[in-house]
Amino acid sequence: MDVPATDVVIQIMRLPHGMDLPLPQYMTPGSAGMDLMAAVETSVVLQPGEFRLIPTGIAIALPNGFEAQVRPRSGLALKHGVTVLNAPGTIDADYRGEVGVILINLGKHPFPIHRGDRIAQMIIAPYSRATWDPVDRLPESDRGAGGFGSTGHAS
Repeated sequence: MDVPATDVVIQIMRLPHGMDLPLPQYMTPGSAGMDLMAAVETSVVLQPGEFRLIPTGIAIALPNGFEAQVRPRSGLALKHGVTVLNAPGTIDADYRGEVGVILINLGKHPFPIHRGDRIAQMIIAPYSRATWDPVDRLPESDRGAGGFGSTGHAS
């Protein structure tokens, strides 16, 4: 059964160096993420092991209760070893600066980034804010305190 996605309206502003680039967009009807474009003035080359903040030429105003997650594009990761360093990067609802993508080249070859290249994807997601309830003891569970591989065999 298909469950329709929840639509949310988000204000977006093109910055002067991003005026000629398309707005982030879903590439297929079932896509969860929108592609972000590189708004570099001139091409840059990420050397193996190098990371750099890549501008997108946009700023957004998310509604309260939503965040934007910046995630790697699987094709860049698989084919070139290029990924988002702080994946997923979080854009908070009260941030109004330029959306930037911290890319790192984990591959073996230099990776060029050209103006308009699709460099990452952005997912809009609701979030919850926690209120702490300090207690002297937590309720029991079947798992207990087991963690860090305790539920399976290390391979």
